[in-house]
Amino acid sequence: MTQGKLSLANKSNSGSTSGQALVSPTPPSYEEATAGVRHFDDPAFGYSRYCGSFHILTQCDGIFLVLNSFYNTKSVVMCLGITVAVCLVVTIFSFQTKIDVTSYQGVLFIFCMVMFISGLVLAFVLPFHYVPWLDATYAALGAILFTMFLAFDTQLLMGNKRYAMSPEEYVFATLNIYLDIIYIFSFFLQIFGTKQE
Repeated sequence: MTQGKLSLANKSNSGSTSGQALVSPTPPSYEEATAGVRHFDDPAFGYSRYCGSFHILTQCDGIFLVLNSFYNTKSVVMCLGITVAVCLVVTIFSFQTKIDVTSYQGVLFIFCMVMFISGLVLAFVLPFHYVPWLDATYAALGAILFTMFLAFDTQLLMGNKRYAMSPEEYVFATLNIYLDIIYIFSFFLQIFGTKQE
């Protein structure tokens, strides 16, 4: 890379300055000028990776708020209080326990697949009202699953267990924790929420 200093032309070894002319250096090329600059579209910068995630997350939150408008205000506030209490207890548990929840990722995966398959079955069964308590059971199991995911993601973020997040992925870890809390709240709303009249 060219330096930004002026050079002296025709300089003799004796140090005399006869015939000296100040010559400005050639300007650097674009590649040289932007060699150490990180751009927003640079994958190492991380912007492009998380910009899409934030956009999708914002859209989902808007849909989530519209769906919450169908519930009674009293039940929404009650479910919010239950969610805050559960999150505080799980966070304290994750900080204080010697149990390594990060090593149970296989159990969480199997439980998640069971919930996925049962959700597909419920999509066909619930509209016919064959089993009225099945929706509450699914919501209770979903609240338990995402409470376990909250403990898992909290210990991943802390980093003092078997598995940990790298420092570059803390934004991703906080997004996971945020989504866990949103899912816990939505499942509690399915259990305890009363519809508006």
